Amino acid sequence: MEPAQTALPARLDAYLTTVLKLTAAERKLLLSGAPIAKNLEADPTKEVAISGAIWIGVPASTYVARLQDIENFEKGGGFRSTKKLSEPARVEDFAALTLPPADVADLRWCQVGNCELKLSAEAVARLKKEIDWTKPDVKAQLERLMRSIATDYVNAYRAGGNSMLAVYRDAVHPTFAAKELRGLLDSMPELSQHQPDMRHYLLEYPKPPTRPTISFMYWQEATFGLKPLIRISHVAIQETPDATIVASKQLYSSHYFWSALELRALIPDPSRGPGFWFVNVNRSRLDGLGGFVGWLIRGRVREGARKGLQSVLTATKKTLEGR
Repeated sequence: MEPAQTALPARLDAYLTTVLKLTAAERKLLLSGAPIAKNLEADPTKEVAISGAIWIGVPASTYVARLQDIENFEKGGGFRSTKKLSEPARVEDFAALTLPPADVADLRWCQVGNCELKLSAEAVARLKKEIDWTKPDVKAQLERLMRSIATDYVNAYRAGGNSMLAVYRDAVHPTFAAKELRGLLDSMPELSQHQPDMRHYLLEYPKPPTRPTISFMYWQEATFGLKPLIRISHVAIQETPDATIVASKQLYSSHYFWSALELRALIPDPSRGPGFWFVNVNRSRLDGLGGFVGWLIRGRVREGARKGLQSVLTATKKTLEGR
């Protein structure tokens, strides 16, 4: 049973009031230990934004330790494979990367400006040059190539930061992942007002003025929508006495997402006892939301994202508390 409580830490209370705009009933649910997740304002033609919170009754250090063991923390369910990356990244890090039959078929006809997977022009050129479609081992060839491209991509990002993020050429007009990321950062006042050092790190990596306590990268294959996707992420963790801040920055996604940024705040509350308020803010930019078809599905996508975050909050609490 959750402790009885009527007040919240001042900064958290302000966020829940001004940003999430919790009703009295929603606040009561949150204080009882239930998760709350709501959609935030965002451009409906390209962005989905959600935020939520829940109380978790273990030390914040427990969450940080579990998160660093990302291969076991994000395992099972919708996570098909998760692998922490070496520094520098090695092709062996991507040994478990496989392509579903639909992606193999789509890559055969992939061209700059018309491709089912999100690839750069350079990646498409390698695809045309290095794959022999007359051979029976095409799937194995493609997977070797994708492992090589992913390894080179991560190491280029480590050397050059956001300037080395992909320029997706799957559609007629190129999409600059770095530009989309900057847009997400600009729409997160939580960073600019309260975590300027983390914002600078996310923008200026690998040469920011300050660095987080912990930083690592990983890739995973996950189930999402109608297609499994491969994504690569950079996680930064800053631990302070007032709060622990976790930022997860998408570096690449093979489908759907141009960019994504997730901010998690672990806020202690001594008046409630051992544990922390787990606050999650997640913004993503993705294709398919524009035009008439996008107009038809926007509401379903937003509600699915909200319910998904609510499920994540509940599962995180259950996992950490050992219930």
